[in-house]
Amino acid sequence: MQRIQLALNVENIDEAVEYYSKLFGVTANKRKLGYANFIVNNPPLKLALLEGKQARERLNHLGVEAFEQADVDQAIERFDRENIRLGEVESGKTCCFAKQNKVWSADPQGMRWEWYRVLENSEAFGEDGFDTHAINHDKAQADIDTVVCCN
Repeated sequence: MQRIQLALNVENIDEAVEYYSKLFGVTANKRKLGYANFIVNNPPLKLALLEGKQARERLNHLGVEAFEQADVDQAIERFDRENIRLGEVESGKTCCFAKQNKVWSADPQGMRWEWYRVLENSEAFGEDGFDTHAINHDKAQADIDTVVCCN
């Protein structure tokens, strides 16, 4: 099974969490400093919210969350076979408070897509050790303002 992911940049994470909780009738699945995600069963959706006061675009990136590694591997094979430009292929990398395997691609206009599988949760936002328990909030916000989900 797989589900579509939408990653949105939001100016105020608290307001966005309140709104999307009401919109989809679910509570946040994961809530961290400047970040939240929702698991919506109907329609099948993973909604990720990234707080960023200076974000130029509302849409951060799109993705497909796979529940089996075979789905990620098949996506990589299909991209190669169809001559779809592959971006980074990441294995066991921490992103958005989760350790993941993933592959990135971008459409002809530059919209980034990730095909990924979550391996386990993490207290760190990304590979640089961005830790929500011992951070400088201004630096953390600056990091989130410029991130495209850890890339």
